[in-house]
Amino acid sequence: MFSILRRNLKTGRVTVPVTAGPAGEHELVGAELKSKVARLLGGRSLHVREVDAGSCNGCELEITGLSTPTYDIERFGVHFVASPRHADVLLVTGPVTRQMALALAKTYEAAPEPRIVIASGDCAVDCGVFAGSYAVAGPVESFIPVDIKIKGCPPSPMTILRALLAACDRLPR
Repeated sequence: MFSILRRNLKTGRVTVPVTAGPAGEHELVGAELKSKVARLLGGRSLHVREVDAGSCNGCELEITGLSTPTYDIERFGVHFVASPRHADVLLVTGPVTRQMALALAKTYEAAPEPRIVIASGDCAVDCGVFAGSYAVAGPVESFIPVDIKIKGCPPSPMTILRALLAACDRLPR
């Protein structure tokens, strides 16, 4: 225990400061998202249900990054919900595993119309590094219709924020 503590004290800080991209970029995209959400949804938040269909959790880390003080997505009118019945958008990560195929289909059916689906990350789009695995049934679009595809392993929080902005264009006026 003490040897680990000594080593850590000698090493010092090795983290890199987090930045949200070019100065103010997330603020501009967030402000546009906030105005679209307010205009289209009459003052309520855009409700997002995140579904992990079998990922390595890299995409989930970036999605969680949207809730940190750097991005603070709630101030832009986006709220993550626990039930697909309350969701405007389904944000799906990972390749669809054999065990999650039915659950993903049921989640899609439980979401109200219009169902907007975002496939987030290389694995959700084309199975990524998991392609060919015995446990993987296929990409998300093999099981449910996908409206927006986000490439990246994992995609950055800014990319996800832009995808949510694009999803607003698919909401009914």
